[in-house]
Formats: sequence, structure tokens, C-alpha cells
Amino acid sequence: MTAGKLLLIRHGESTANVAATAAELAGEETIAVGSRDADVPLSALGDQQAAALALRLEAEFDDKRATPALVWASPYLRAIRTAQLALGSIPFVIDERLRDRELGIIDALTARGVEARLPDEAARRRWLGKFYYRPPGGEAWTDVAFRLRSFVRDLDSADDRPVVLFTHDAVVSLFLYVLLGWTEQQLDEFLLTSVVGNASVTTLVRDDARWRVEAFSDDSHLARAGLPATAHPGAARVTE
Repeated sequence: MTAGKLLLIRHGESTANVAATAAELAGEETIAVGSRDADVPLSALGDQQAAALALRLEAEFDDKRATPALVWASPYLRAIRTAQLALGSIPFVIDERLRDRELGIIDALTARGVEARLPDEAARRRWLGKFYYRPPGGEAWTDVAFRLRSFVRDLDSADDRPVVLFTHDAVVSLFLYVLLGWTEQQLDEFLLTSVVGNASVTTLVRDDARWRVEAFSDDSHLARAGLPATAHPGAARVTE
């Protein structure tokens, strides 16, 4: 990968984010999501958050030399909509490797719901741990890391201009794992205290072939727009 700067942008608040948080707080077993994960739209606030990103990116690319060499997005509707609102006429490429982690049999279940309805899966997850547990029909964190390693190998910019990715919270976290060379334990510790906020920008820069975090989950553009920051953990983490 020849790019020297990588902007990882989580989608704006989605209707599923709101429903999942409400279900967890209410102690419910299921999350009221009316569509498959790929088709979950942004909430009204999520649209506003995504639009606020436009000014953030204009400041980032305020001269032609800083125009992003490549812009990519997850194929999921909430990520595509965020990219459209944030980028305006700037084109982007959709790549399924940037999609959210697939939850399979535990999709649309809260943590309480998994314990109550799938106790064997809950026990298996506790035994294997967050990183290696793969729900039937879904993905382990390692599966997502594997497709991201493939994406990184294929991502090649002609120069060191920034690359922008519109994606999901679990994917942003795993990009840090992949590019910074973290261990399973380091990722676990990170996830205990760190949440990738909606419409936030995480910036990685590369110095002498080594990546470092310049900014994590920066959502200052939301405050400047008078919008609340939201930190829903996302469907990929709500059961963990």
C-alpha cells in the first residue's frame, strides 16, 4: 500500500443503531430492525451528521494536491448514504470487503437475547472469546481482519495522497489491528474503552512504512455543526 494517509469514516447514526441501543437499555431480547443489515438506512440525525462531514472533508482536501486519490465505501446503504452526503460530486468505489461484520444466527438479538435463546452459543462465545467466536452463518473478528488484509493488498495509490474509506465501527477497529500490528489482547483492551462514533473520522498516517494513529474517532465537525455526537456501539458489537 503506497498511500501515506488513510481516513476511516464510520457511517452516520442508523435506525438500527437507535433500535439496538433502545433494546439493550430496555432489557429486551430482540432488536426491532425492519430490514436486512445491508439495507438499514441512516436516521434523520444520521443524515445531518453525514452532511456535516462535507465541511470536514473540504477542509481536509482544500487544494487539488490533497484531493483523495481513492475513495471507497462499504456496500451497505448506511455507508453509501454517508458517502453521498459527505462527498457531493466526488466519485467513490464500492467494495464488499468493507461491509460490517456479519452476525449470522445472533443477528437482531441483544446480549440478553443470545443468553436466553441461544445459551450454547453464548457459552461457546465465552469459551472462544470475542476475537475467534464465529456465530453460525456469521463471521469472527478474524474473518473480517482476513478480508481487510486482502483489501489493503489491493489498495494502491499512484502517490501519497489520502485514501478515504466509508465503513463501520468494527471495520475501523480492525483496520487499526491490521495496520498497527496489534495482538488479540491489544485489540481487546482497545475495545474495552474505545468506541468509534457515528460520522467520526479516524486518521492513520504512515511514516517510514509504519502506520500510526493521528486522530481517533474525531467528531469535532459535529460540534461545529451544532449536532450531537452519538456513540452507539453498532450491531457488530452490541451482543459482545
